[in-house]
Amino acid sequence: MQNIGDALHLALQLVFSGNADLVEIVLLSVQVSITASVLALIIGLPIGALVAVARFAGRSVVLVVMNALMGLPPVVVGLLVYLHLSRSGPLGFLGLLYTPTAMIIAQTILITPIVAALSRQLIEDLHAEYAPLFRSLCLTRLQTMRALLWDARYSLITVALAGFGRAVAEVGAVIIVGGNIDHLTRVMTTAIALETSKGELALALALGMILLVLALVVNGAVQAVRLGAQRQAYV
Repeated sequence: MQNIGDALHLALQLVFSGNADLVEIVLLSVQVSITASVLALIIGLPIGALVAVARFAGRSVVLVVMNALMGLPPVVVGLLVYLHLSRSGPLGFLGLLYTPTAMIIAQTILITPIVAALSRQLIEDLHAEYAPLFRSLCLTRLQTMRALLWDARYSLITVALAGFGRAVAEVGAVIIVGGNIDHLTRVMTTAIALETSKGELALALALGMILLVLALVVNGAVQAVRLGAQRQAYV
């Protein structure tokens, strides 16, 4: 176990020297999380918009399920993805287990319900405001969804950033399906867990600092988008 002061000093050296292993881990983390976030937006936004606009039997049950899925346990998602991608699973022939692709799949499954539920609430509030206008224009459901998604674009950026923040901080699912393999599937959260368990605090602290900075950047971006949306509303 390293002395905390020495570990902190070494961690700062790793960060400011641009250590190759550190950079590799951070870049993979960001790449996996951004890809998963984009996929979650592609899947989740249309689902959220459809549920917001449509009225059908059992809609309340769908809303309950959507909100419940926001709290999906990451380790359960990781286990399910593992079972499907393992050699004995239905998708085992693809050979995706213990690859970045498997991590992206797990993160996408985790983030999509968050994107769908948050976007549904935003779009439903807008739809309640514009519904009479849309009826007078005789817009189809698809046209209505497109109009609402465009009008809510600034608010939906905050949804995207929230999804990215959730993805980049994920550890349970990605360590199950990725295996935390050095130079292949090791991301910030899994590396922090491994290095801490080994008593090697310098790299863990360096990655922790970067993760905190990313969290601050994401939250700052969310706040900036909200302020920009408010100014746009007043114009």
